[in-house]
Amino acid sequence: MSPSPTSHAPTSPAAGPDEAVDPVSAMFASRSVAEHVVRGVLGLVLVVVSLAHAREQPWAMLGLVPAVLLWRGCPTCWLMGLGATLAGRPRTCPAPTAR
Repeated sequence: MSPSPTSHAPTSPAAGPDEAVDPVSAMFASRSVAEHVVRGVLGLVLVVVSLAHAREQPWAMLGLVPAVLLWRGCPTCWLMGLGATLAGRPRTCPAPTAR
């Protein structure tokens, strides 16, 4: 028995069997923009505090670990997640109508 060519593609519960999930959205997006921004701000605060105290207390650099976890990677990963979060939210304004 050979597996079908699409059997290894990740799918979400809402997606049909032939629809693949966007890996950027699956890995980096948040449930809401507010949640994503809060995670980004907390990560930035941790980085700034860690770097500010690194000269006096080298163990302060351990604050970078939770920052990376909050960002789900590097700052670029956080920005990709913000874009995926914005793209995944429902539109609130109606589409323009033709006259």
